[in-house]
Amino acid sequence: MTAGPEILVTIAVLTFRRPDDLAELLPLLLAQAAENEGAGRRVDVLVVDNDAAAGGRPVVAALGDERIRYVVEETPGISAARNRALEEAGGAFLVFIDDDERPHPGWLARLLETQARTSAAAVVGAVVSDFDGDLDPWVGAGGFFERRRLATGTPITVAATNNLLLDLAVVRSTGVRFDGGFGLTGGSDTLFTRQLTDTGALMVWCDEAVVTDRVPAPRMSRDWVVRRSFRYGNTAARVALVLAPTGPGRLAARLKATAQGLPRVAVGLGRWLLGATLRSSTHEARGARTAARGAGMLAGAVGVVYAEYRRKAAA
Repeated sequence: MTAGPEILVTIAVLTFRRPDDLAELLPLLLAQAAENEGAGRRVDVLVVDNDAAAGGRPVVAALGDERIRYVVEETPGISAARNRALEEAGGAFLVFIDDDERPHPGWLARLLETQARTSAAAVVGAVVSDFDGDLDPWVGAGGFFERRRLATGTPITVAATNNLLLDLAVVRSTGVRFDGGFGLTGGSDTLFTRQLTDTGALMVWCDEAVVTDRVPAPRMSRDWVVRRSFRYGNTAARVALVLAPTGPGRLAARLKATAQGLPRVAVGLGRWLLGATLRSSTHEARGARTAARGAGMLAGAVGVVYAEYRRKAAA
């Protein structure tokens, strides 16, 4: 009997000037690859370095493992790096993971099992946070790092790419790509998954496929988490505008974002003031979170783009 064609699974790591994180992550991915090879399946690792200076190359070279492919994507921005991963992956499945994340045991196996059971075009895993030091109680009370957890197999319509498996045949048949306009703002994954599921493609949750997200101290500050909430609101409004197919549709999207943003700002500020008066961290922080998200939506509705990942020009 002739064996069937080999199924190739590519784990893609997008990186930008984080050599220490990359050096710690790659051996873990190679271990995941080894655990999931055999029975007609092969797993490799693709590193897409968005640093034109190729800062990650020495890390890959030091490992000297032929299962790792390394490419440099010189176009700045996460969208370009994600699209490069789509182009470089030649197998059946592409699995995205961030360079500052760490997969739990069985992570890749659970993603693949869920895809096989559901025939989904995309499978999304869970993310848990690991903080670099004690979290400010105010930030904790605000729920800024709360992550969703769902029953495995639950259909969803939007996701990030920090723990995402894609069926490449389905993705390529839809023609969906990561929008370069979101390359330095964040949110291209939100738009991508919305566009993918809008074609009728199925995306499901896998609660057993877990990765840990390392949260460094600078991202644990009150200022940073509030700015991130603003960006989430800004992204939501901008994605809605892109998804609107016509001029009247875009006008409706702007009006909707305004109608959703204004009450969030009002209610959020009111709750923040209540919290400040009562000395309640929960009310104060959650109010700030709601108000910031609403302000981001209002900004997006009038065309303001918040470039969270804007890069400083070289000296």
